[in-house]
Amino acid sequence: MMAPPRTTLTRTATSTSTPSAAATAGGRRGVGRRLREVVLDTVAVLGTLSLLGTVALVLTGASLVVFRTGSMTPAMPVGALALVVPTPADQVAPGDVVTVARPGSPLPVTHRVVAVEAAAGLGPGGAVLELRGDANEAVDPQPYEVAEVGRVVASAPHLGHWLERARTPPVLAGATLAAAALVAWTFWPATADRPRPTGRRCARRSRR
Repeated sequence: MMAPPRTTLTRTATSTSTPSAAATAGGRRGVGRRLREVVLDTVAVLGTLSLLGTVALVLTGASLVVFRTGSMTPAMPVGALALVVPTPADQVAPGDVVTVARPGSPLPVTHRVVAVEAAAGLGPGGAVLELRGDANEAVDPQPYEVAEVGRVVASAPHLGHWLERARTPPVLAGATLAAAALVAWTFWPATADRPRPTGRRCARRSRR
């Protein structure tokens, strides 16, 4: 009597990764790369704009003025930010808003021109200006004898508050930490992008 044939069971290694899981992982890595590129592009654009603005201020001699009083309300309320450019005093006209040094005070005054009178004795561009704040009922007590003023060419409300807050130590420290984190994130090794071996490859390696 013949013995029945033996049945040999062969175990095969199956892949532990399904196509859907691999596609999901690849999609996540793609989203991460795109997000990194968007963040880097945004930071680069902002940095370029800041650099260009700084260079423009240096080349033109312009400066920024933050309004700390309400004498120019409502056009330029407290906390407004104004861009001023150096201008000969005899070239301004009534209605212009100018910044001049205040006698006896370290802070300048920024008011609207009421009257302009040329004064050759003050040198080239010299003039005597009468100023008044938009919120004031009377002109400033004393006229200003100046050769050059800062003429306001643009202003925006509330931006002065943001600028002053950005200069505070906590904000500067936070910006430094954020920049350091961004640099670390940019150059962090992208190990997740390397293809992971499937279960079948692992089985082959173990057999070897």
